[in-house]
Amino acid sequence: MKKIILIVITIFISSSFINNISALSSYIVMDKLTGRVLDGENINEQMLIASTTKIMTSLVALENEDPTKVICAGEEINKTYGSMIYVDIGECMTLYDYLVGLLLRSGNDASMVIAENTLGYDKFIDKMNELARKIGMKNTIFKNPHGLDEETQNYSTAYDMALLMKYASNNKTFMEITSLKKYRVETNVETHLWYNKNKLLTSYKYATGGKIGYTTKSGHIFVSSASRGKESLIVVTMKDDNQFKTHENLYEKDFDKYDLYKVIDKYTFVIKEDYYKNYHLYVKDDVYIPLNKNELDKVDIKIEIIKKKKIKNNDIVGSAKIYVGSEFIKSENIYALGKQEKINKIKNWLYFWK
Repeated sequence: MKKIILIVITIFISSSFINNISALSSYIVMDKLTGRVLDGENINEQMLIASTTKIMTSLVALENEDPTKVICAGEEINKTYGSMIYVDIGECMTLYDYLVGLLLRSGNDASMVIAENTLGYDKFIDKMNELARKIGMKNTIFKNPHGLDEETQNYSTAYDMALLMKYASNNKTFMEITSLKKYRVETNVETHLWYNKNKLLTSYKYATGGKIGYTTKSGHIFVSSASRGKESLIVVTMKDDNQFKTHENLYEKDFDKYDLYKVIDKYTFVIKEDYYKNYHLYVKDDVYIPLNKNELDKVDIKIEIIKKKKIKNNDIVGSAKIYVGSEFIKSENIYALGKQEKINKIKNWLYFWK
């Protein structure tokens, strides 16, 4: 009888989770390593993104200014409302400190101080859109650095925001800040103690960072990242009132469903190509992709060679394109190295380990 009750409870919990996910306006689960979409619904539907905008704000600031630079708040802080870190005009701290206030407390005043005191407001917005295009965020438009949507609106999609978080995850300073649970800073005016609004960092042990957002028009938006073992995933949910639990459930579901498999070994990767018979063709790194058990026999690697008349050692001469069935996953560059140079390198390596 106890077993039957347990089964019924399990089925109820599972069905409740499925019903909750199906009620979402839009969501996505993306593998951080490859960008493969593991799960999702309406991933390209354009929506208001509220304060998740600040992921892009922080990246533009970090890529265009020294985080140790001291900046002081001006009249620009009077142009915002809502979520604030409550700095005063003339209050000074480093850009890093302002970025902490931006990402942990979602400070709209911090976003204005950062934009005005790095590139200048208009140029800063231009850089946000420029970086979005570089990342491949094709359905995204930024018109302000904070995400407030009464006067100007920022639109994106679950897919684009996952791409943004994937890109942001490679920025060590961003990941350091977004993973902080609390932060204390003393300025020329007062001492601030900030706690991270991202509750997933304390409720889910595999969480590594993220940014929440909310306005009346956008609803609850949440972009997060988590790592378990060698796997790293990104989740984006749009208009979800139970966002922290939803993200935890999605992570657990797809961490269990997918594992990383090595599909290319850089040491055993061999290509027989007559055109480059005097060269050793190689890839620089092992390639891992997330697969579920039903996909293990569906991996296909298609080699494309570029026939160049003149090449130098370590030039790109083709690509290894990885598919799972008909789904394209990623492309890995193929390089050429003169066979004699390869032999010399091996001899040097062996000599070193004598």
